[in-house]
Amino acid sequence: MDFAKLMQSQISKAKIPPKTTSSSDPAPKKYLKRSEIEAQKQAAYLAEQEALEKQRLERLEKKRKLEDEELEKAAVREEKKRRLAEESRLRREEEEEAEERARRKRLGLADLPPKSKNAEEDGTPVPEDEDIADDELIAKLRELGEPARLFGEMHKQRLRRYKKIMGIALKPKMSDGPIPTTLELVFEKDMKVPTKVPKDAEGRKFLFRQLASYFDMVFREWAIAMARRLDDVKTSFQGKAAFNAMVQARDNMIPFFRKLEKGELDDGILDPVVEIVRASQERRYVDANDGYLTLSIGKAAWPIGVTMVGIHERSAREKLHESDKNAAHIMSDEVTRKYLQSIKRCLSFAQTRWPPDDQLQLMG
Repeated sequence: MDFAKLMQSQISKAKIPPKTTSSSDPAPKKYLKRSEIEAQKQAAYLAEQEALEKQRLERLEKKRKLEDEELEKAAVREEKKRRLAEESRLRREEEEEAEERARRKRLGLADLPPKSKNAEEDGTPVPEDEDIADDELIAKLRELGEPARLFGEMHKQRLRRYKKIMGIALKPKMSDGPIPTTLELVFEKDMKVPTKVPKDAEGRKFLFRQLASYFDMVFREWAIAMARRLDDVKTSFQGKAAFNAMVQARDNMIPFFRKLEKGELDDGILDPVVEIVRASQERRYVDANDGYLTLSIGKAAWPIGVTMVGIHERSAREKLHESDKNAAHIMSDEVTRKYLQSIKRCLSFAQTRWPPDDQLQLMG
């Protein structure tokens, strides 16, 4: 045997047989592209997020089922409580009725009248003087544009509904201005107040409406002027202080409006206020300011120094005891002081909103 054949046989034995691969399975790649790696990462991330979302939805579904079960249990408990309370009430009423019948029988009184099957259980019987026939009640409800009958509604319930509607209709309507009031506001052409306070009741009522309308107009214009300012002015310290002054003046004028509604404003205050408003409407702001000073400080003599020496009165001492016409109303009480100060602030705004033709009429 020659050497070449021997070496060939040994080499053929040492060779490793190749692996058999299926024609359907692709051969694994030794190297991957960056895009393929990113695609594999994206697919893994999406699969993970899908699994997390599925778990979250399963948890929410379990939570919703538990909440529904709790609501059903709570509804069953409430229904049971209501039923037990109703049974307890009926039992108590039956016991009380039985005790009342026994008491009446023991005292020899007349027995209780039998209960009607259609009797209402929602309150005490209606007095005869307050009751309305059912046909008339239905006609009145129809006139008001309300449904004549509601489902399951009895006569007493219908009567109560009618009285409630009438109570709302008869309630005085409030204005929608800065200071809501029950006074019927007049138009701007009718706001000019008279020079003197009327003596008759109708004239005074109309005067109160004029005063309320004028101050309502002033506060409306004041609010509009505050809203029209620039944003940097609104947010500044001075801008905020001006807005707070307007709000404070509006709130302090509420007691003054309530006195106008009730007609309880004293003549000692009403006369100067009419003079102030009249001068302000005529753009005579210096005269209006003089009227305000007269109203607030007054013209009465103030006791200064020694007022009584010996048994003789000093001269002009009687001026200390004059009537309240010239009294300092700003010292009467805190509420009066506040709305008088608000009137002064209204004057200060009015002279900037409606400036006078004569510059000498501008207040300092």
